[in-house]
Amino acid sequence: MSPPRNLSLNVRKNQYLKVASSFVASFFMVYLLSASIVIALIFGFLLSIITLLISKKKSDKDAAAISAAWPEVIDHLVSGIQSGLSITESLIGLTTRGPLILRPYFAEFEIKMRTHGDFNLAISELKQRCAQHSSDQIFEAIAISKTLGGSELLNILRTVGTFLRQDLALRREIEVKHGWIKNSAHLSAAAPWLLLLLLSTQPATSRAFSTPTGVLILLIGLSMTAIAYVWMNRLGRLPEIPRVFGSA
Repeated sequence: MSPPRNLSLNVRKNQYLKVASSFVASFFMVYLLSASIVIALIFGFLLSIITLLISKKKSDKDAAAISAAWPEVIDHLVSGIQSGLSITESLIGLTTRGPLILRPYFAEFEIKMRTHGDFNLAISELKQRCAQHSSDQIFEAIAISKTLGGSELLNILRTVGTFLRQDLALRREIEVKHGWIKNSAHLSAAAPWLLLLLLSTQPATSRAFSTPTGVLILLIGLSMTAIAYVWMNRLGRLPEIPRVFGSA
C-alpha cells in the first residue's frame, strides 16, 4: 500500500537520521575500544547498514499487516450487507469498524463520496491507494457488482476471502521455515565481525588492520559479507503475487 507523500518523506527523513546516528555512535564506541580509525569506520558502516535494514524490515511488516487485514475487511462487508446496508454504507462503516491499519483509507473513501458522490471514481481511487492484489480483487468485484447490479456479491466476497486466508496461511508457513534459515545465516555472517571487535581491543590487532594489507582484508571481508547477504535474501524472497486488476 502506498503511503501518503508527506508521510513517506517523513519516514525517509527518520530513516536517514537513524542511519546517521547509528554510524556516528558506533564509530566513536568502536574507536574508543580499538583506537583504530579504519576498524571504527568499518563497524560504523556495518551498523548503519543494519539500522537501514531494520527500518526496511519494519516497512515490510507493515505491508504484511495490511495484507493480513483484507479477510477481516471482507467479513465486515459481508456482515454489513447481510444486515441490510448498501455496499457504500458498508465501505464507509469500515472507517470505524474495520482494521485499524486500514481505517484512514476508508475514511478518505468516505470524504470522496461526500464530496462528489461518484462511487466508481471513489472506489477506483481507493484501489489505487491500497495497491495490493488482494484489495484489487475485492474492489473490482464490488465495482462490477455495483455497476451491473449483480446479486452474487456475497458469494464472490466469501470466495475471495477463502482464497486470501489460504494464501496467507501458506505464506506464513513458508516464512517461518525461511526465518530459521535466515537467522542461522545472519549469525554466520556476524560471527567474524564480532570476533574482530573483540580482537580489536588488542593494540597489535589494531596496528595490523591499519596497514594497507589489513585495510584490503577488511574491505574484501566486507564485500564478501554484503554479497552473501544479498544472495541469501534473493534466494529466500517469496515471489510477489502480481496485480491483475491494477498497475504493477
